[in-house]
Amino acid sequence: MKSLVKNLVETAAPSGFEKPIRDLILAEIGVSSTDQQIDALGNLIIRKGTRTPTGKRIMLAAHMDEIGVMASFIDEKGFIRFTNLGGVFPVHCVGSRVKFLNGVEGVIGMDKLDKPGLPTLSQLFIDVGAASRAACPIKIGDAAVFERPFAVLGEQWVAKSLDDRIGVAILIETFKQLKETPHEVYFVFSVQEEVGTRGATTAAYGIDPDLGLSVDVTRTGDTPKGIMMEVALGKGPAIKVRDSGMISDPQLVQALSAIAEKSSIPYQLEVLEAGTTDARAIQLARSGVPSGCVSIPCRYVHSPSEMVNEKDVYNTVNLLVKFLSESLPF
Repeated sequence: MKSLVKNLVETAAPSGFEKPIRDLILAEIGVSSTDQQIDALGNLIIRKGTRTPTGKRIMLAAHMDEIGVMASFIDEKGFIRFTNLGGVFPVHCVGSRVKFLNGVEGVIGMDKLDKPGLPTLSQLFIDVGAASRAACPIKIGDAAVFERPFAVLGEQWVAKSLDDRIGVAILIETFKQLKETPHEVYFVFSVQEEVGTRGATTAAYGIDPDLGLSVDVTRTGDTPKGIMMEVALGKGPAIKVRDSGMISDPQLVQALSAIAEKSSIPYQLEVLEAGTTDARAIQLARSGVPSGCVSIPCRYVHSPSEMVNEKDVYNTVNLLVKFLSESLPF
């Protein structure tokens, strides 16, 4: 999967501009046109399996967009002010490099601060080396992503946009490994999650699933003086119990936990105090959908250098394949 993840994370596709990553996913999966759909918002939906009397219609979602920035003003000297696409934090920005979708690269700088502390986004600018506004190769509304290569540090994989390209890679690999299932499974590669779980909202409405499951990253509590959270790299996928946007269906949490234990797959239970996933949107679709989330522990979320553990990635695939291969007890 390592080469797949590298290709995914190094493809620029911020919220609202997902076509390049969608094309890459389609090429990687290679399903017939009868089993795929691109809806009006841009979600890629791929169906697998025929529901048996004991099966369910299951929606799996991993968002293919990434955080980014958008040019909002260009001054007379060619410096670019920008707004955020998703959760972009100033603490990670200064000195970072970005790449616009037209190929132009730049460096983020900041204004001189009146007092010590962190700048706000409005005090940051992008320098693309232009000498004037007229010479600037960027126009208002152009989008950019952080520019960082994929790296391997022992068992850890590091890159920008592992949120949630690692989930995308896991769904692709799960699709390939899933040979038989009693369920009708919809693999949804959703758009615009970082700006409000918008893609999952429309996809869930259209699919009308019996059960929903998102696959996304979560924070960890395993760094020096980190947050108080019982999730760590290398200890397996995290089965979400709740986050700030949703409470997982208890029967789904129990079923995932039981399958992990029966299959000797290491796992963790996750309680996330800040943040949510596509599962929230699925849960609230139509008259309601029992939903949950399988999370990949990730350090430095929403920074240009997010980090996951390769064993967690493979174990997440194993858990999902086992889960989808069995009839559920509820």
